[in-house]
Amino acid sequence: MNPEYAAYCQTDGDFYDAPLRPADADTPDGALYEAARGPAPEGWTTARSGDWLSFLPTGVTLRPQGWKIHVSAAVDNAESVLRRVHAHCLERGVPHKFVPGPRLLKLRNAKYADRAGSGKFITVYPRDDTDEASFPQLCQELAALLAGEHGPYVLSDLRIGDGPVHVRYGAFAARYCLSADGRPVPAIEDPDGTLVPDPRGPRFTLPKWVTPPAFLRPHLEARAAVGTTDMPYEIQGALHFSNGGGVYRARCTRTGETVVLKEARPHAGLGTDGADAVTRLDRERVALEQLAGLDCVPALLESFDIGDHRFLALEHVPGLTLNTVMARRYPLSLANPSTEALADYAAWVERTYERVERAVERIHARGLVFSDLHMSNIMVSDDGERVTLLDFEAAFPVEQDQRRQVVANPAFVAPADCTGIDIDRYALACLRLALLLPLTTLFMVDRDRAPRLARYAAETFPVAESALLPAVRRIQRGAPSVDDAGAPAQAPRIDDWPRSRDSMARAIAASCTPGRDDRCFPGDIAQFANPAGGQSFGYGAAGVLYALHETGAATCPEALAWLLDRVKAPAPGTLPGFHDGLAGIAWTLDRLGHRAEATELADLVVRQPLEHLPADLHGGVAGIALALYDLAGNRTGTDAAELAAAADRCLELAVRAVTDGPPAARAGLLYGASGLALLFVRRYEATGDPALLDLAATALRRDLERCKPAPGDGLHVVEGRRLMPYLGAGSAGVALVIDDYLSHRADEQFTAARTAIEPALRCAFYIQPSLYRGIGGFVLQLARTHAGDPAERRRAIDRHLRLMDLQATPYRGELAFPGEQLMRRSMDLATGTAGCLLALGSALGDRPMSLPFVPPLTRAHESTPPRG
Repeated sequence: MNPEYAAYCQTDGDFYDAPLRPADADTPDGALYEAARGPAPEGWTTARSGDWLSFLPTGVTLRPQGWKIHVSAAVDNAESVLRRVHAHCLERGVPHKFVPGPRLLKLRNAKYADRAGSGKFITVYPRDDTDEASFPQLCQELAALLAGEHGPYVLSDLRIGDGPVHVRYGAFAARYCLSADGRPVPAIEDPDGTLVPDPRGPRFTLPKWVTPPAFLRPHLEARAAVGTTDMPYEIQGALHFSNGGGVYRARCTRTGETVVLKEARPHAGLGTDGADAVTRLDRERVALEQLAGLDCVPALLESFDIGDHRFLALEHVPGLTLNTVMARRYPLSLANPSTEALADYAAWVERTYERVERAVERIHARGLVFSDLHMSNIMVSDDGERVTLLDFEAAFPVEQDQRRQVVANPAFVAPADCTGIDIDRYALACLRLALLLPLTTLFMVDRDRAPRLARYAAETFPVAESALLPAVRRIQRGAPSVDDAGAPAQAPRIDDWPRSRDSMARAIAASCTPGRDDRCFPGDIAQFANPAGGQSFGYGAAGVLYALHETGAATCPEALAWLLDRVKAPAPGTLPGFHDGLAGIAWTLDRLGHRAEATELADLVVRQPLEHLPADLHGGVAGIALALYDLAGNRTGTDAAELAAAADRCLELAVRAVTDGPPAARAGLLYGASGLALLFVRRYEATGDPALLDLAATALRRDLERCKPAPGDGLHVVEGRRLMPYLGAGSAGVALVIDDYLSHRADEQFTAARTAIEPALRCAFYIQPSLYRGIGGFVLQLARTHAGDPAERRRAIDRHLRLMDLQATPYRGELAFPGEQLMRRSMDLATGTAGCLLALGSALGDRPMSLPFVPPLTRAHESTPPRG
């Protein structure tokens, strides 16, 4: 699970949304601090950007970079700290910004918030940062002003004294460069004038050319003096990090035994009840003392403090977490699991579930509610005979029967009306289903998926559906009643085309919010990552409108009008790429018949410094080149020539990336060399230049070098520790481009690779229905390819459609789908309903449908003569 998504679940029960939007400033419920209410003082201008509300003296322009000050605060003292710092800055004309409301501050300091940004409540921008000027004085004034106040330590900064004032050298203005893995990141300028990444990790670092002012020397020395050398444990490695602290494997220097150390940071890692990590670690200590002697919990060894951080030393429990054991045993990760494998797995599930259930009952018998049961908090011994429950930070006495859950895994989170011991019973019910089908995160959106999950599990494994009904009833308790199928009767099955198409189009239209500036359709959290995210092809209105148009579904005139209005004046910082910016919006508008607006946007793209972009298809020069070539082909005269020249420049940059540049940090269609290969194949078709096919082959081989086979599961892209089979960033996308290459030139290596990838596209189970990171992408590729046996492809498509139908989460009675992480619905192309619509159209429609720049395949070596 990506914890960043949890913050975007707080605003809306149906869709991911910004935790606090500018429109929320008008709410009368005390959602904002006093300093954030009302108009700006005379001589000041204000602006909202993301989590921040900025105050800038009229006529003042921030320097691009330098030393800046961060002030932290806890929930209980934030209003007071802000009032004093805000007044101090207004009086002295100092630019500053702050998190405008307590709800957003809690999210910033929550357990799974970004560790690098945690604690940053107020940012102050000194007018200059030399020893003789305002920076030292301002630091000293704020430290004195806030003496005795508390707040989280800002991990990316240097702390001034022992208060809530911190400093770091970094960017003031929004400038970007490419990171080592090719992604745009905040940037600062080095002495040569080159933009380099501005490090924002959870540790204090200085650019090598920056010398700290002399007044910071004692604070640097104090920081260096803090360490773990006096601790009677030698840390051997980190097991887990969160905003609340770390979990480490360590060796006790007194006994030599291996232990687990849990660390808690004060005022950070907040739960929904506002308790910080130290408070929760104390709760765990009390709980483990109460549970001492049970073999289903780790033994508590001791508790101690280092500085203001608290530690627990616990017994090291050998084995693996249940989610790891399940992943290694799960038979549906294969394309055709045997009857014996399904039966063996079902028997293991039964035994394991009974052991977990008995362990929870023993916890209850000792008078405690566990309150955070999920697969990562269950350790299974190597022989499978012992289960141990981990992480008792949320435990509480059983007599507190009205107490609600404060920390939870999304796949096991209890509904708001579930209290006391029923929290654990609900989690056990989720576990009963999740061990067979790990889709219980869907219950965050629609608990009425439970009967369908149980039925699907019983049809797949040798498990009686009646045995799963108690879990279903527990999960559905209090949920709105629906028909026996577990979904509103008016939502058609997804294979009932075109009724399913029309239902999805109605769901998309029902979600449209043309009154908002930031987005028109709800989608992935990536919508909020850049100024045009809500308009973009991947995550915004352009991609949705494309999917509706491509599949012949009903249009959404309000959304088209919204998009046309927004592109009249693109916001500063709008990206030029295809999936994330201007190129994709221009291409879509052109396809929808709005050529004048498309030309104006394309002209903006042409004027961008394209040399600083990544090479990829998603936001880089490969995607821009493909869009500009298409746009140029639809025009004549000067417009066509200028667009074609810019496209040629992008093509040259893509060629240089393959011939002279290092391998991309990622592989696959969107972010890897396969996207460049797609560009080269399309240009070969236009020009007939065989050198372009040579380049495509080189690019494809780069991505194939990043692939490895999974046991019985086909060839996957390796991304970190994960094996990726998906269309956007996995081997399905590599196979798509190999198909296009092989339609022009035979190649034994590529033919073998395509054959090796096939099983990865036909597994019996995948989590997420989406186009780029889910089942939809496999459906699209299987519907397009000529590889393999046609009957086998059709069986795989039908199975995938059934699994997509299982994961559908109707919206207002119409067919819709959850987005990334399954915690909320999405309507966008990359992660949500629009992408599923396009995938289903590719398999069920009466004409070929696919992604941009991916036309129907010709049979191998039966290509049409090249044009031009």
